[in-house]
Amino acid sequence: MPVDIRIAELDNEALVNDLDDLSGILVDSVTAGAAIGFMLPLSKEEARRFWSQDIGNALSRGERILFGARLGPRLVGTVQLVAACPRNQPHRCEIAKMMVHPEMRRRGIGRMLMHAALERARDIGKTLVTLDTRSRDVALGLYSSLGFEIAGEIPDYAWDSDGQAMHATTYMFRRL
Repeated sequence: MPVDIRIAELDNEALVNDLDDLSGILVDSVTAGAAIGFMLPLSKEEARRFWSQDIGNALSRGERILFGARLGPRLVGTVQLVAACPRNQPHRCEIAKMMVHPEMRRRGIGRMLMHAALERARDIGKTLVTLDTRSRDVALGLYSSLGFEIAGEIPDYAWDSDGQAMHATTYMFRRL
């Protein structure tokens, strides 16, 4: 794992300060084919709105916890912990929008982000963590190595970011 990477929980102030980096990670990840709910072309303005409005509002309401991987002053990866689940699921949370900048992948940054998110989930009393990922994506190996188990797969769940084909999604879970 890279020793010069620092993982930190990002609040609204950090979100504003790191908005350019966060938007760049999102745009470059989607451009590289990431299946994270966005379609090409994804503009910097759309990415900035997502972070500043959607995620900023969720952070303010305490619904999400945002983590960033920092290389020096630059953010190079991010993951979200969705802490607000329905009232009958107070023990559960979700991992969402796990992204490492395409230039920084395969260096252990995703693993570091996931460890931070799982530790925080434990700290807030969660005992079950769920996530979904594109089936047959390289991320499946990471999630499996962190103890996530496959719950099932849904065929034709979403379009690839280029709109050329649909892909299946695999749902996974991990008990804490």
